[in-house]
Amino acid sequence: MAQHYTLQEIVASLGGELWLGEQSQHASALTVSRMASLSQAQPGSIAFFNDTKYTQSLQATQASAIILRPEHQHLTALPCILTDNPYAYFARLSALLNPPRTYQNQIHATAVLGQAVQHESELTVEAQVYIGDRVVLGEGVRIGAGCVIEDDVSIGAHTVLEPRVVVKHGSQIGSHCHLFSGCIIGNDGFGYAEAQGEWVKIPQIGRVVIGNHVDIGANTTVDRGALDDTVIADGVKLDNLIQVAHNVRIGAHTVIAGCVGIAGSAVIGEHCKIGGAAMILGHLQIADGVTISPGSMIMRSIQQAGTYTALMPFQKHADWLRTAANIRHLEQYQLKLKQLEQAISNIQRHSKD
Repeated sequence: MAQHYTLQEIVASLGGELWLGEQSQHASALTVSRMASLSQAQPGSIAFFNDTKYTQSLQATQASAIILRPEHQHLTALPCILTDNPYAYFARLSALLNPPRTYQNQIHATAVLGQAVQHESELTVEAQVYIGDRVVLGEGVRIGAGCVIEDDVSIGAHTVLEPRVVVKHGSQIGSHCHLFSGCIIGNDGFGYAEAQGEWVKIPQIGRVVIGNHVDIGANTTVDRGALDDTVIADGVKLDNLIQVAHNVRIGAHTVIAGCVGIAGSAVIGEHCKIGGAAMILGHLQIADGVTISPGSMIMRSIQQAGTYTALMPFQKHADWLRTAANIRHLEQYQLKLKQLEQAISNIQRHSKD
């Protein structure tokens, strides 16, 4: 259930500067209970403003208060909380107004625990959970209904598994992680060797090792290594429906949006940002601080920080076909251009003679 806070209480808890606007001292006691967008806000809600292109929405909003930068304060007469990063403040305030679910420390009667499971007294295991042998569960671990945790898995303190998460044998998950429904950790990587016209499966004997404070979205898969481990470092945030193949390594605090595919043995640096539906081919190296635009196909390693884009803008289909045809003939056009340049050079030389 959402909580109610005055603006003074919010600033006392989260920081920022309170500006009361034209509402005088009565605004300091104003109570808000929910976050809302500028366009959908109603009295009792608080919205945030982070870009002047939304000035019209700011001036028309029915929100009771606004979170914005000090330099934008003059754009509204509403009570404001002034902060240098309104978006981050919004995230912290949303967590304050919507506290996380509380859990009871219990193991449901329908849960199945294997042999030599180690766990603390602060533990939640919900209905129809299966936990294999020699599993280690840290303090405050929360395991949702229908999860499967295979043998020799370790899960750090205060990590939450939403319903129907599968963690395969030998995987290691750090503390304060959040695995959302349907994600699969440690499934076999896609490894086959061709022999006499047939495909022979290569045993996948590595693990998945996940650091602390990692979020993994719904139906995302992180495959175990073929020989070496697949590694997800501290603070990584993965969206829904991402494929992380075997032996991939993702550096600390990298964020990856939905539907991204990362092929085997790719190494992604720290503090990278990868847009939705991007594809990264196998065995590539991506440097720290790289941003990859949505839908990009990364076919070679990136050695320097920066923003990289590898896609064509959309067009009408008939126009796109002509563009594609032109691209296929670029080499011919280049050869003709060189021939023309050579011909012009010859003419100029003869005219001088």
